[in-house]
Amino acid sequence: MKIAIFGATGMAGSAITDEAVRRGHQALAASRHPREDASPHVESRAVDVADIDSVAAALGDADAVVVAVRPAPGQESTLPALTRNVLDAARIHDVRVVVVGGSAPLWSPTMPGHRVFDDPGYIPAAWRTIAQASLDQFTACQQHPHERWTYVSPPALFEPGPRTGHYERGTDTLLVDERGASRISAADFAIAIVDELEDPGEDNHFTVATLSSDNETMENRA
Repeated sequence: MKIAIFGATGMAGSAITDEAVRRGHQALAASRHPREDASPHVESRAVDVADIDSVAAALGDADAVVVAVRPAPGQESTLPALTRNVLDAARIHDVRVVVVGGSAPLWSPTMPGHRVFDDPGYIPAAWRTIAQASLDQFTACQQHPHERWTYVSPPALFEPGPRTGHYERGTDTLLVDERGASRISAADFAIAIVDELEDPGEDNHFTVATLSSDNETMENRA
């Protein structure tokens, strides 16, 4: 499978690119500043996601697309429009899109009827700008005419860390362990993304997390 990954130099995008190659896929690593990669399975390309023609050209022979774009501080509000550009191009080529989103659109496990965006226990004031952008990004996906998209929400804490090969898949409610922690490493999140690309589930919005050893976890093609 050839997978176009937009935002391939960010934390999520880099991990997803590496995981895709690890599993034998071809990766088109697209970003403003291309990766320097010696792997013959990675094609690095400079792509401005704000330029729809540039995005469409990158998808010419792709089998699937991952949107892992994160705007610079102060430009968070551009995220929905950037995502729409990829969806527009994907619709032209009839390509499936997996969007690496945020946890804000998930339902809170502690405040019934409220999204994580409204739960200060998971979204402190300092994170609300990017959280609002993620919420708007999710709405942009829901309203877009291209129906072949999946929005994947990471847990509350998404960080660098080891590849354990374990994660649990949920639906549209934030996953937490018995201590209320909600986290995953970028490497384990990348496993979940490539799993979804290889074997798509039925939900167009789901979340994943690595829970503590007191909870059952699921190993997925580690």
